[in-house]
Amino acid sequence: MKFDRLLPLALLALISSGTAVLAQDAATSGNLSIEINDLAPSDKGCKLTFIAANGLPQSLTKASFEFVLFDQKGLVERMAVLDFRDLPAGKTKVRQFDLPGTKCEAVKSLLINDAPVCAGDGIAKDACMKVLKTGSKSSVELKG
Repeated sequence: MKFDRLLPLALLALISSGTAVLAQDAATSGNLSIEINDLAPSDKGCKLTFIAANGLPQSLTKASFEFVLFDQKGLVERMAVLDFRDLPAGKTKVRQFDLPGTKCEAVKSLLINDAPVCAGDGIAKDACMKVLKTGSKSSVELKG
């Protein structure tokens, strides 16, 4: 009977330790990853949702990226600098941006062209682009 009570606790401990290992791996990846998670129509135009994970040992006090939006024909629809604000070391943040006048269905792909701001203690200005990894969970491709 004691075994029946201990088994759920043992499973919970095992799951918790696995989650801690995954979080530790993400925190020490040495990469800055940005993933496009969703595009959705909004009152203003198109709302972009990104997942940003800072796997660097240092926090970014401010990071912004120049995005190029390509339409269905592969033509540049617009360029925009999006401010991701602070990205603490070892943390994942969700950031959303409304692009006025942009229709989500017109966006085929995105390119992170540059990081005009990449700041933090011991962070070189070009560090964000050097360690950038991109991905997409949506039908829109994100390149870096």
